[in-house]
Amino acid sequence: MGDIVRKEYFGTDGIRGIANEFLTPELSFKLGKVLGYLMQKEQNGDKPYVYVGKDTRQSSPLLEYSLISGLLSSGVDVKRLHSIPTPCVAYLTASTEASMGVMISASHNPFYDNGIKIFDSSGMKLTDESELIIEDFIDKVDDLPRVIKEDVGVVLNRHESMYQYIESLFFSVKNRFDSLRIGLDCANGSTSVIAKRLFVRLGAEVFVINDEPNGTNINDNCGSTHLAQIKNLVLSKGLDFGFAFDGDGDRVLAIDELGNEIDGDHILYIFAKYMKEENTLTGNNVVTTIMANMGLYNALEEIGINTTKTKVGDRYVLEDMLKNNYNIGGEQSGHVIMLDYNTCGDGMLVALQLTSLIRKSGKKLTELSKGLVKYPQKLGKVVVNDKQVIMNDNELINMINLSNEELGKNGRVLIRPSGTEPVIRVMVEAITDELCDKYYDILYKKVNSLT
Repeated sequence: MGDIVRKEYFGTDGIRGIANEFLTPELSFKLGKVLGYLMQKEQNGDKPYVYVGKDTRQSSPLLEYSLISGLLSSGVDVKRLHSIPTPCVAYLTASTEASMGVMISASHNPFYDNGIKIFDSSGMKLTDESELIIEDFIDKVDDLPRVIKEDVGVVLNRHESMYQYIESLFFSVKNRFDSLRIGLDCANGSTSVIAKRLFVRLGAEVFVINDEPNGTNINDNCGSTHLAQIKNLVLSKGLDFGFAFDGDGDRVLAIDELGNEIDGDHILYIFAKYMKEENTLTGNNVVTTIMANMGLYNALEEIGINTTKTKVGDRYVLEDMLKNNYNIGGEQSGHVIMLDYNTCGDGMLVALQLTSLIRKSGKKLTELSKGLVKYPQKLGKVVVNDKQVIMNDNELINMINLSNEELGKNGRVLIRPSGTEPVIRVMVEAITDELCDKYYDILYKKVNSLT
C-alpha cells in the first residue's frame, strides 16, 4: 500500500519523538479521537474499551491524559493501567475483550523522548497499512463526530489488572530458582514494579539496581543499552548471571558469570537449540532481522535450524512468525518474541524462561551460549537532519555496494535510517577485527560527511 517512508507520524515502533515538541498533547488527543472513532466503526453495538498503560517518564502523564481525553470524546471507555511494562498491555489486550491496547513509552530512548505504541484486539502491533489509515484520519480529525451525554466514555482505574500478567509469567515457569544468585537492572523503568518480586517468588537470591524511577532517570546510563552497571554487579557479587531490561520492559539482555554480554542473538540461539531438542520449535525455523550477526546464521545452520530475515523492527519479525506459524524470533537488541506465551517482545518472560532453561540444563550461561561464535561487529550512528537525503546519496550507495562486493562471504555492511530516532545507523561485520575496522571507518566517515 505504500512504503513506510510515506508516514508522517509513525516509525518502526509506533509514534516517537521529543515529548511536547514533536509528540505533543494535541497530537496525542487527535490520535485518541481517531482510534476511538475507528473502534466505534468496528463495534456491533457494544461500547468498546481500551487498555492504556505508560512507562515511568516525566512526560508520560502529559500524553496519557490527552490521549485518554481523545478516546473518551469518541465514546470509548478506558481501563487505565498506570505504570506497567509494554508486554503487560499486549497480554491483557489479547486475553480480554478489549478492542485495543495503547502504551505510552519511548522504550530505550532517553527520558525527554516519548512514544505511543498501539496493539490491536489480538495484542499485535499495527500493520503499516493500519498506520497509514490512522494518519489519514489524524489530518481530518476535526471532521470526526463527537459523542454527547451518556455516550461519552468513562475512565476505570485498573492497575490491579497487572497481576493477571504477573501470574501468567509466574505459571509459565515449571521449576524453581532456589540457590541461583541473579542480578537485575530495571533501567528505572516499568519492570521496576515486577522484576524482583517474580524472581524472589521463584526462589532466587536477587540483587536489583536501577529500580527507583523518578521521571528523568529512565535508561540513564543503565538498562539494556548501558550494560556496565549490570556487568559490574555480576562480577563484584559473584552472581550466576544478570539481566538488563529497557525502559518499557519489552527487551532484555544478559550478562553471564564471566561478564560476557549475552545479546538477543545469543538468546535466540540458546532457545532455538533447546526447543529443537525438545521438538517444540515449530517449522524448525527462527525469525531474525537483517541486523542479526552472521555468526548466528552459521551457528543455527550447524545444528540444522533454518532462519528467516525481516527488516528491522520486532513487529516485522512477528508478522513473519504469524504468517508461517513459527514460535520464536527476535532482534539482536533484545526483543525476543516467544509466541507460545505472548504477542510481542517480553523482557520479563524471556528472562524467566532463560533462567528456567539454565536450571533445567544444569549448565552455566557461558556454556549454553558457546556454540555461537559471532563475527566482529561495529555499530554506530550519525545524527542527521534528513535521513532520506543521505540514504539516496549516489556516492554512498556505490560505496555500500562495493564494500559488500569486496567482503563477499567474509562480511557485510548495512547502513540504514533509524525508525525511532533522527539517526543513520552504520553496521559492519567481518571475519577479522582489522577488516571490520577498515570498512567501518570508511563508511562512518562518509555518512558523517553528508550531514
